[in-house]
Parts: sequence; C-alpha cells; structure tokens
Amino acid sequence: MGAQDSDPETLTTVAEQVAADAAALVRDAYEAMQAGERVAVDTKSSATDVVTAVDTASERLIRRRLAHLRPGDAVLGEEEGTDAGSGSGVTWVVDPIDGTVNFLYGLPWFAVSVAAQVDGVSVAGAVVEPVSGRRWTATRGRGAWLDGRALRVSAPVSLDVTLVATGFAYDPERRARQARFAAQLLGRVRDVRRQGSAALDLCAVGAGWVDAYTEHGLSPWDWAAGALVAAEAGAVVALPGEAPDLGADAVLAASPAIATSLRTVLAECGASEV
Repeated sequence: MGAQDSDPETLTTVAEQVAADAAALVRDAYEAMQAGERVAVDTKSSATDVVTAVDTASERLIRRRLAHLRPGDAVLGEEEGTDAGSGSGVTWVVDPIDGTVNFLYGLPWFAVSVAAQVDGVSVAGAVVEPVSGRRWTATRGRGAWLDGRALRVSAPVSLDVTLVATGFAYDPERRARQARFAAQLLGRVRDVRRQGSAALDLCAVGAGWVDAYTEHGLSPWDWAAGALVAAEAGAVVALPGEAPDLGADAVLAASPAIATSLRTVLAECGASEV
C-alpha cells in the first residue's frame, strides 16, 4: 500500500487497524499490571508527566505497522518525535497511550490514538480503547462512528444545562490557573468533568456523552484523531491558534446549540489567561 492509496477512507481503515493492534498490546500490559506485574516508569516535563515502557512499546509497534502498510509516510509520535518519511504528503500523528496516568493507576479511561494528516489537517483517525475495546473512527467529510454506529453531537437547550469536559496541564503554576478558570466556569454550566484523556473527551463530545470539551496546552497527538471524531459528528471545533479569544493554545469542541454562548462564557471566565 503506497502513497497513491491516500483516499481518506483508506487512511481511516489503516488508522483503525494500526490503533487496534497497539491497543491489544496495551491491553495485555494492563491486564498483567492488574495481576501484579510491574511496569517501568519514567518522567518527562515534570514529576507528574509520566511515560511507561508500554507507551514506548506501543508507539514502536505503530511505527512498524505504518512502515509496512504505508511506506514513505511521515510519522509524528509523542514518545519518539518525527520521522519525515519520503514526502508522500501524509503524516501520521500518534499517541501510543492517551491517558497514561489513568493506565498506570488502573483506571480504564485511556486509549490509543492514530490520525492521518495532510497539510496539517486531520483527514482520517481512530481512537481505540484497550480495556473496553471500543473503536472510535472518523473520515473527513464522511462522518464519525463508534463501533460502526454513526455519531451525532448533543443539543443542550441552554448553557446552564451544558456538561463540559476539560483537563489540566502538568506544570503546577498552569494547573493553578486552570483550576481558577474551571471554578469560574462551574457557576455558568451544568457541571465540569475531568477524565484524563483528551482524545476520549473529544470522542465523548461526538457521542453526546458530554456537550463540550475545552483544554489548553495540548499537543497535536492529543487531539489529531479525537477532534476529527467530534467535528465529523457535528461539533464546532477550534484547534490551537484558531480561537485567540480563548488563548493561543486552546482547544474547543462543542455542540452547535451552545458553541457561541459557551465561547463567550469561556472568554469571560478568563480562558485567554490560562
């Protein structure tokens, strides 16, 4: 399979296949941990920003599978950086475990995320949950699915009954600012959820399990597949650089029913200062 096979539906099939292969590896490691086996852990930007040997093994498996299925494509991964490929025009953006802290604690809300981008825009993506086996997929312009079922966002009647998901950075000072922002937001919406996986939070918007999601400081691998799922399910999506009123690195995905009013409230709550 080469660069000539770059139809978004073909890329979605590859993303799902590769993400599922990696999810099987992660699931086996998770089950071994539950049985008492230890996993090697290191830290990155701070003591709370962890990487496990399973993250690394998952990403290396994904890279091997992509090298076989898509020779020449570029790969951007969270743990091992960029492989420029041979200029096919497709870049795979990979998070081998999104929600590593959850994985490490045994909390089963984490996933493998694989997206294909062309000119920096996600055209295909898959987010696969190792524990539940759920598969979230999306193809630009052609829809989003959960285990083959078409997804559609929610339609809350007003902002005060809107359920918003969010997340917090690893840097302690930024976390404190985000906590103040979330405290302001809590008084304006139904409630706030913090679940620990950006990819799955974005998918949850697409499924209507939450009405919106916003977070600052994400990397491309955090949102590349999940944001496409949300957008293809009908969400209004703003990626880093697209919502300066919310901050240069803000991500927002929201039901169209409340997107405009929520964006206004996020700005009023100090999103641009987070």
